[in-house]
Amino acid sequence: MAITVKSATIIGLNVFEINVEVDTINSIPQVTIIGLPDTAISEAKERLRLAIKNSSFSFPQTKVVINLAPADIKKEGSSYDLAMAVGILLKENIINEFNNEEIAFIGELSLDGSIRAVNGILPIICGLSDLGIKKVIVPYENLNEASFVDDVETLGAQNLSQVVAYLNKNGDLKTLKQNIEDFLNNKQEYSIDFSNVKGQQIAKRALEIAAAGAHNVLMSGSPGAGKTMLSKAFMSILPPLTKQEAIELTQIYSISGLLDRSKPLITSRPFRSPHHSSSAVGIIGGGSNPKPGEITLAHRGVLFLDEMVEFPRKTLEVLRQPLEDNVVTISRAQTSIQYPANFILIGAMNPCPCGFLGDNKKQCTCSEYQINRYRSRLSGPLLDRIDIQIKVQRLSEDELLSQNQAAESSETIRKRVIKARKIQQERYKNEGILTNSELNSKLIKKYCKIDETSKQFLKNAINSFNLSARAFDRILKISRTIADLEEKENIETSHIAQALQLRSF
Repeated sequence: MAITVKSATIIGLNVFEINVEVDTINSIPQVTIIGLPDTAISEAKERLRLAIKNSSFSFPQTKVVINLAPADIKKEGSSYDLAMAVGILLKENIINEFNNEEIAFIGELSLDGSIRAVNGILPIICGLSDLGIKKVIVPYENLNEASFVDDVETLGAQNLSQVVAYLNKNGDLKTLKQNIEDFLNNKQEYSIDFSNVKGQQIAKRALEIAAAGAHNVLMSGSPGAGKTMLSKAFMSILPPLTKQEAIELTQIYSISGLLDRSKPLITSRPFRSPHHSSSAVGIIGGGSNPKPGEITLAHRGVLFLDEMVEFPRKTLEVLRQPLEDNVVTISRAQTSIQYPANFILIGAMNPCPCGFLGDNKKQCTCSEYQINRYRSRLSGPLLDRIDIQIKVQRLSEDELLSQNQAAESSETIRKRVIKARKIQQERYKNEGILTNSELNSKLIKKYCKIDETSKQFLKNAINSFNLSARAFDRILKISRTIADLEEKENIETSHIAQALQLRSF
């Protein structure tokens, strides 16, 4: 009779329960693994044989057939090793029978029988919890990461012998439970504070509004005007991660193999700054074995595109759908994977190839053709999706040399941002969104109501600036954020005027 042991696989961020079925046949000793395994799983045959042998257990002297069910799901990686070994040892009666409906096994085996860490433990444990699994045995190195899931008992094992002893009730495995709030309450340190940025009051105000409502920003200005410094300082005014956001981010970084084992929880918002030579797949995600791209790694944080127009146009155009929907869907012939991509886009660019168009000190040397060709790298549909578009002027001599500027600190600005975010969270608690930038057309009508005076003002603006329907919606979203920063219940004409100024590009 076949023995069944529980394990799991992860496709995108979706977890599927895998039944590892083990049976033997009186035939020439060998191991056969079926059920759409990849190369890493097929190579497990020798790992299993030697890991069991070097753990002082006997390996079956018959043909062993291992089926990974359901057979229509492609299996990848080495995380099934432990479940397959347990199945073999159960079949050989080395392990006593246990309730295999409530316990799952995740881990890669070394030749000496030790259990190696694997990627994606946190999303797998969360998924198994939803599937009704009560207990999961994981590699000891992954125990910290797995300990944040409340509904599942996670046990860390260093080697196969410990697992066998535990299942035979001859030993214990270490368990751990950690409180996420203990990690999130730690004060963050930032390399650049807004008090270190001289001048640029308009840009600072624009970034404050962007942080409060999670709006996208594009800054254009001369080289050295401070665009990059402002973008990096932007992180210091964002609100801290919530428990739900921290879990989401940790799951993404875990499946990407980017999670630091010594820091099992992502506690700060990500700041991703890919080079302009990055490919479209690197930005959006994908590949033969689809993995998250930069936009997913920037989820709940910032994607900073320095010298934005130097990115290939094809690469920039793939951002259009994620900026609209906050998710990215990667479709392949055999599967379709959806990753979250709710990020704040901050772009920085020069106004022209030489960089000095509109500069108050240096003359531009570019022709009109060069300027138009340079700017055409950013398409109209993409620009339409960027809420805030501002010009950043270079500092004057007095601003550069001044040592006594009493600039607001990031902590002061962050307090206002957090207050505005709390207003939004309370307003949208039944809508499934967190910020004003996530409002759709239906919710804009519900929460961005304006009076007749404001309607007439907006009508004039639409005629003057030829605003599209999308630009109109985004102006209302920015106006809603400005009203929240001022703690006003209704949007006023002054808020709409400020929102229009922030699209001066």
